[in-house]
Amino acid sequence: MGFSGIIAQVLLLRELLITFQGNELSIGIILANWLILEALGAFLLGKKIEHRKNKIGMFVVIQLLFSVSLIAAVYFSRTLKGIIGVTHGEALGILPMFFSSFFVLLLVSFTHGALFTFCCSIYNSTIKTSQSATSIGKVYIYETIGTLIGGIAFTYLLIPHFHSVKIGVGIAILNLIMCPVLLGQFWRAPQKFTKILGYVSSGFLLLSCLVLFTNGADYIQRFSISKQWAEQNVLHYENSIYGNVVVTKREEQYTFFSDGIPIITTPTPDIAFTEEFVHLPMLFHPAPKEILIISGGAGGIINEALKHPVTRIDYVELDPLILKVVRKYSTPLTDTELSSPELKIHYVDGRFFTKKTQNKYDLILIGLSNPQDLQVNRFFTKEFFLLAKSRLKEKGILVINLPGSLTYLGEELKNLNRCILNTLKDVFLNIKIIPGDGVNLYLASQSEEISLIEYKELIQRLYKRGIEVNLLTAPHIEYKLHQRWSDWFMMSMEHGTERINKDFHPLGLFYSLSYWNALFSPHFRRVIRYLEKVSLRMFLIVLIVLTLLFFSIRIKIKGISKASIPLCIMSTGFAGMLFDLVLIFAFQILYGYVFYWIGIIVSALMFGVACGGQIATSLLERIKKDFILFSGIEISIIVFSIILPLIFLKADLFSSGPILFLLLSFFSGLLIGLEFPLANKIHLSLKSKPEFSRTAGLLYGADLFGGWLGGILGGIVLLPTLGLSGTCIVVFMFKLSTFIILIGSAPTFRKKM
Repeated sequence: MGFSGIIAQVLLLRELLITFQGNELSIGIILANWLILEALGAFLLGKKIEHRKNKIGMFVVIQLLFSVSLIAAVYFSRTLKGIIGVTHGEALGILPMFFSSFFVLLLVSFTHGALFTFCCSIYNSTIKTSQSATSIGKVYIYETIGTLIGGIAFTYLLIPHFHSVKIGVGIAILNLIMCPVLLGQFWRAPQKFTKILGYVSSGFLLLSCLVLFTNGADYIQRFSISKQWAEQNVLHYENSIYGNVVVTKREEQYTFFSDGIPIITTPTPDIAFTEEFVHLPMLFHPAPKEILIISGGAGGIINEALKHPVTRIDYVELDPLILKVVRKYSTPLTDTELSSPELKIHYVDGRFFTKKTQNKYDLILIGLSNPQDLQVNRFFTKEFFLLAKSRLKEKGILVINLPGSLTYLGEELKNLNRCILNTLKDVFLNIKIIPGDGVNLYLASQSEEISLIEYKELIQRLYKRGIEVNLLTAPHIEYKLHQRWSDWFMMSMEHGTERINKDFHPLGLFYSLSYWNALFSPHFRRVIRYLEKVSLRMFLIVLIVLTLLFFSIRIKIKGISKASIPLCIMSTGFAGMLFDLVLIFAFQILYGYVFYWIGIIVSALMFGVACGGQIATSLLERIKKDFILFSGIEISIIVFSIILPLIFLKADLFSSGPILFLLLSFFSGLLIGLEFPLANKIHLSLKSKPEFSRTAGLLYGADLFGGWLGGILGGIVLLPTLGLSGTCIVVFMFKLSTFIILIGSAPTFRKKM
């Protein structure tokens, strides 16, 4: 169940991300829907098994639904836009993304959540123990181990070798095999229901095997892709561990997409952007020889840079699949670029390369145009700008670009540009802004030459270097650099934000999400603008009010104190999700985005959860002072949430490498794993007649709901607006609030225990 669940979750996340041309907001919405549907399945459907006689039969029914719906969900995730009447290439707003992903995930995640509760009930009936909580703890451990193995297998085994339909059918087969195994000799069973289930599950298993081991899966793959990319001639569709790459062809023009977003067009690229982005900055430099290009270089930018008298171009691209596919569908433009003797290609994270290289550059060109997620935002922060400055020569120039307009800058677009401009000014002495209708160019340097040079000098350099251009002629350069555009831009930027973008406080990400929301979901503008004002004081006030409200209700409603255990589990799920996000986020910043290490960090957390669950479950029957131990674990999580951000302030602790991250991830998982089995034991003891399935579903659902809350708030609000330290303080306040409620409910537990 755990193995299948994590693979289904990540598989559908990747597919929906392509459909939504994903950014951080769409990822949060998809994961939120998955977790909340799992929580509902665990609690609402899971508790139905409590008083059923044929529990195995019910489990098989749910497993059948999960298996079949997973294959269907892969197909529907690709054909969503056609179903809801949206053309290919059109972006979706928040509400369409929410409802459409809810529809795709509904049956898959709802049934998977129910399977946990079903497993607990069935496993409890097969073992001899006086402690029902022990069986819940063991199922929790087994599921966690399956999740750990599934996550590793998906990343390093399945994605590199199989397409999504084959993976979906393979997971369905794994589950369908278990159905007749669980039913045993169903053909001899006296119950008609069991016989029918056995034959149906065997039939689906046979059909799935035929689909997988013939051309059926490949046919579904091709058919669903043709629907997803309607009216597009798709030549190539492939997944890598970093994302999805698609190649389409129209007449003689190739377009390369990464996760549904066009990144390269060849042999005729976007001439206006390419020539302006490359030639204007390079003309500002008196003699550009050594260039660093981070992402987006193929398909025109490298070709234009080679027109200058350069001696070396270092081109950094994270995903090798992108250039592999570019070479497969080569054009004269890409052949010229990628075969140039001046070009050196590096398949590594751009920030990691910038940190490790000893080279100094005349220009550093950042081919990423918008800090729309945490990964990209790392190239628009004060810390990266300081790093880039250290890699520039005396007259070196850093070049970035952001969305722009020459007619009107809305509040969201103004704040995005102003935030990054403030950050550049905090690092570099001189900034040259070239406003554009669609793209604003920012040139940052320690040399004041970029501020003093006039357009006439650029035109002279253009002719002197003998550069052949299509658009960037002398009149166009004069037009682009006219003072009126700069004056208009600076006037439009007045009253914008005064804040800067930092690694551990990624406001650039928040403003980018605000801008995206203003374009595609404008009716949510007020909500997003309000989120910018979120502060620790607001969270403190809300948590104090909710805590006092709980105690006031407790006086009037008898038995409400029993809810303190699910509340603690919910806050622990919230903390666990945010610990995971914070550790991955901090690792990216301190070491560069090393994909395999990210997988290992998540695996370390899951391993910690499994170990914690195993320790607690093995000692469960011998533990006498359950409430005291549970309270101790709560205090440990509270203390850990304060220690974690303090560790990141001690940079010298990370000199030995990323091992500390593995230890922190393991320890956070250990605390979470220790608490869940103990919570089940305490909650079951509060009932005069223990409701086993209801308890398992309630606490598992509370854990998932807390994770959902942490994922939504963490990725969209807390990390961007409050930063790493502020996020950990929110975890501290939330856990402290539920701990106070727990201690206030202590008399109830003493009466029962």
